[in-house]
Amino acid sequence: MSSFFSAGGALPWWMSGLSLFMSFFSAGTFVVWGSIAYKHGWVAVTIQWTMCIAGIIIGCFIAPKWQKTKVLTAAEFIKDRLGLRVQKTYTYIFLIIASFSTGTFLYPVAKIVEVSTGLSIEHTIIALGILILIYTAVGGLWAVIVTDILQFIVLTAAVLIVVPLSLDKIGGISNFVEKAPINFFNWTNDEYSWGFMFAFGIYNLFFIAGNWAYIQRFTSVSTPKDAKKVGWLFAGLYFVSPVIWMIAPMIYRTLNPELAGFENEGAYLLMCKEVLPVGMLGLMLGGMIFATSSSINTSLNIAAGVITNDIFKHFKPQASQKMLVAVGRIATITLGFITIVVALLVPQMGGVVEVVMTMAALTGGALFLPPIWLLFSRYQNGISILTTTVMTLTVNGFFKFLAPWLINVKLSRTEEMALGVLFPVLILTLFELMLRTRKQEASGYQNHVNAMSERTQLASATSQSQHQSENQKGIRVVGFGITATGAIMLALSSIADNGQIVIAGMGSIIFCIGCYLLFSQRDRSEPEVNYEPK
Repeated sequence: MSSFFSAGGALPWWMSGLSLFMSFFSAGTFVVWGSIAYKHGWVAVTIQWTMCIAGIIIGCFIAPKWQKTKVLTAAEFIKDRLGLRVQKTYTYIFLIIASFSTGTFLYPVAKIVEVSTGLSIEHTIIALGILILIYTAVGGLWAVIVTDILQFIVLTAAVLIVVPLSLDKIGGISNFVEKAPINFFNWTNDEYSWGFMFAFGIYNLFFIAGNWAYIQRFTSVSTPKDAKKVGWLFAGLYFVSPVIWMIAPMIYRTLNPELAGFENEGAYLLMCKEVLPVGMLGLMLGGMIFATSSSINTSLNIAAGVITNDIFKHFKPQASQKMLVAVGRIATITLGFITIVVALLVPQMGGVVEVVMTMAALTGGALFLPPIWLLFSRYQNGISILTTTVMTLTVNGFFKFLAPWLINVKLSRTEEMALGVLFPVLILTLFELMLRTRKQEASGYQNHVNAMSERTQLASATSQSQHQSENQKGIRVVGFGITATGAIMLALSSIADNGQIVIAGMGSIIFCIGCYLLFSQRDRSEPEVNYEPK
């Protein structure tokens, strides 16, 4: 079960970091942020840079704290620290919200296919949802990690090809700047102000550090130092990549400023259709589909882990490892079907931009901040944590859904986000001060310390050779996939009607990287021979 839900607990930090990056990639990149980039310009880059700042802070302070807990899931940490009753309540809240939010990740995948191929979005949601839940149910976290890394390579290559071809289409950078709308390169605007950026940055800090699916990336590496590197790699990638990603939909605005409503959700793909040569659009479409679906399989895996490890195992503690993995797979399939249903309802809820922003404001601070706070406090208890979560969800829900009708108050995007992240900070701060004044250490704190010590001893009992064997298998699969991708791009460069040199150069680099990974793991897997006489 440890292998299925945490990849054995000794994942290489660079693999975990790339997987975290690709898991966060998801709905936000090509559809949500691409839509904002088309409509507002550089603002989309500024929004995503808040994720870079969050990654730096997490790498320095929070990621190593999570790694030291040695938990399989965040729910296990909550049970140790706050008790079984609180853990059950949090688990049910998490599963409800996770089932809903995962559906909002599936919708953009289908939107990408609809824009590119003209296939029905409803049929696409169903087909892709079934495909994703099958390979996640079969392979567990290793399936998630491997596909994340492969799609990182495919998409990075494809996006780096799109940028120069898009600039060539518009006639160069100077011509692009000249034709762009007024204020298109402003860092903020009225809807996405500096206040929104601050609040959204705080939300990203809570979300990346406290989301149960992303916590898994910090706990699945072997040391606190590796966990720090996971956060820092995420931050570095989110410093560079938003600039590269957002250029294409921004250029498309100057080429075709007529998109309106939900049409601008497809701006990125429409630009790709304009400039990518034959074959490359298909390769990029495949990369986009599975990169965007990364958040889906990540959420499915961790939610299934919670159901298996923290619900089923409680009722049947003597269950065998084989039975637990089987339950995990059944849970994955069940949650996958719920995800499909929610994705089908997204258009009726105002579109994916509205749904993603609303979910962030409603649940970010309420659900993800309390577990982070517990890492640093020995005083917070079940009552204070649950009170904070319930009060925050209630207040946020009131101002989002009821206040406009009852008291004629409608919060702006900035006010909605600020309320969602700052209100729980205020509540937890008041509880912390009150409990510290009483010098009242939580009754479950010592239980957590003892459980953490036991898990550390158990982890040290796992042989290094077992970890190495699992890692070698995963890296070999990644190496094979990268090599094949490079070979495909080299073949496509020979039939491309434009951009042949760019595609061939990128394909050669990827092919060499894949070959290096394959040969390096083959060398390590050779058995050592001991010639010393007995």
